[in-house]
Amino acid sequence: MNIQIFGKSKCFDTKKAERYFKERRVKFQSIDILRYGMSKGEFGSVKAAVGLNAMMDSDAKDAEILEYLAHDAAKEEKLFENPALIKTPIVRNGKKATVGYCPDVWKEWE
Repeated sequence: MNIQIFGKSKCFDTKKAERYFKERRVKFQSIDILRYGMSKGEFGSVKAAVGLNAMMDSDAKDAEILEYLAHDAAKEEKLFENPALIKTPIVRNGKKATVGYCPDVWKEWE
């Protein structure tokens, strides 16, 4: 497994996801999405796995701006340039990805 966890330092679910993999002695790479963001390829891979709507954090500050964007391309561009609007944690394992705390899915990856 090649696990990447994209999260925010103050996100409780990100900390729970990291703990989940630590407890199972699964190595992972932790990336602060607010500081480093995601590459276009990573973003596209996650979008293909979970869909654009699943990536949007409705609780984020300024999240309502996404509702007013008519086209998915505009929403995608806004999410990519403003990672604070992305729901975390995003856990990637190759082409597979989850958004949020999803231990049931991660068990299947082991």
